[in-house]
Amino acid sequence: MPRKSDPVADSVWMRPSKSRRGRPQLSREEIVSAAIELLDADGLDGLSMRRLGATIGAGATSLYFYVAHKDELLELCLDEVMGEIEIDDVPDHADHADQGEGGDWRASAAAFMRSYREVIVRHPWMLGLLGVRPAIGPKAMRMSDRLVHMLTSAGFEGMGVAHASSLLMSHVFGGATLQVASSSLIERTGGSAREVADTMEPYVERFGDEFPHYTKWFQSHRDLDPECYPEEAFRFGVARILDGLESWRAGASKQS
Repeated sequence: MPRKSDPVADSVWMRPSKSRRGRPQLSREEIVSAAIELLDADGLDGLSMRRLGATIGAGATSLYFYVAHKDELLELCLDEVMGEIEIDDVPDHADHADQGEGGDWRASAAAFMRSYREVIVRHPWMLGLLGVRPAIGPKAMRMSDRLVHMLTSAGFEGMGVAHASSLLMSHVFGGATLQVASSSLIERTGGSAREVADTMEPYVERFGDEFPHYTKWFQSHRDLDPECYPEEAFRFGVARILDGLESWRAGASKQS
């Protein structure tokens, strides 16, 4: 029977980092930076403590002085790249009376979602870690704190903050997952997005009678640019989600 664990109590962030005294040749920051480079190049399967040690000229045993195991190292790496996510400050209610409740919260939310997606696409290994362990590192917590502030300043309250945040995150993760998968497919073919899309045409034509609705749509949108479509689709989703949240928030405020 597997051992029960407490993901929060077991987190690297619940323990103080060890002093560098006695081990001046390394630092946790250097280890994390080198690990991120390996992850970006070869993904989660490409990172091992032995390979990391060889990369930075240290034995795996030396690394264990700073991190207890690979999972702990991945926690550190995830928090580090989450620090790349940009989220604007939103003025409090009293500071934006001339802009209406929440000020320009839509612009801030849209910029945050774009930035988060870009960071995941830049570090696709994040998709295998997000949600697996609680994101309680200082950079992840800073992002969460600013996101809550943005939503509460816009007028969202109570569980509405959690629901709105979940909706924003879901679109970010979905958009990033599709973009990463698409990029991986294109890279494996050695061609371009346009060339990959063109290979679909004979297949669609072949089954045109069986799938008439899709075929008709496909044939009438041959000029769609597969290079730009992922970004266009993501921005469309962002706008529609914010439309819905704004409408819901306005309705909720009238009922209160």
